[in-house]
Amino acid sequence: MQEAFQYLSSIDPLYVYALVMGLALVENLFPPSPSDVMIVAAGTLVGMGHVSFIPSLLSATAGSTLGFMIMYKIGDWFGDHILEQGKITFLPIEQVHRVEQWFQKYGYMIIVVNRFLTGTRAVVSFFAGMSELKLLPTTGLCFISALVWNAILILCGFYLGQNWDRISFFISTYSQIVTTIVVLVVLVWAARFVYKRTNGGKRKQ
Repeated sequence: MQEAFQYLSSIDPLYVYALVMGLALVENLFPPSPSDVMIVAAGTLVGMGHVSFIPSLLSATAGSTLGFMIMYKIGDWFGDHILEQGKITFLPIEQVHRVEQWFQKYGYMIIVVNRFLTGTRAVVSFFAGMSELKLLPTTGLCFISALVWNAILILCGFYLGQNWDRISFFISTYSQIVTTIVVLVVLVWAARFVYKRTNGGKRKQ
């Protein structure tokens, strides 16, 4: 980690901004990605005077928003086809429609907290598109969510200075906790679905 940081502090700031933006974008398409750790490192570079706060924040936020919207459009264009054709066999189609209805009702609130739900961002953007949430509000709320989260990360890096690797430990722990909670919720939901289907089948017999 220290060697990577030394390399970042030695290259042109434009490359740092590009790397921050690229990792933030990729995370929405192929999670997990070390984008949050990279943004914290950028905050440390801000404190050292190697890069500037506003360009770092805008680069991270632009990457986060663009990546979210790419996955949103994938969900919008291909989501129904992927799921209804049975490409994802563990997700029954009736439950997919239920999730769509849930997103149509609460989707915008989920997007607001989207950046704080590490490990689930790609899923949120995919279902937001598949549920056909309006493009402009979705983009705006995604941008605001990313702006706030990235500002927090950069400020953490700025104030921690050379101890930026400490916050990466906390970010990793936070991500693991959130992911574990999400997995447990999904497992409980799947168990309830299987239980209802099994019991329903027995009653019919």
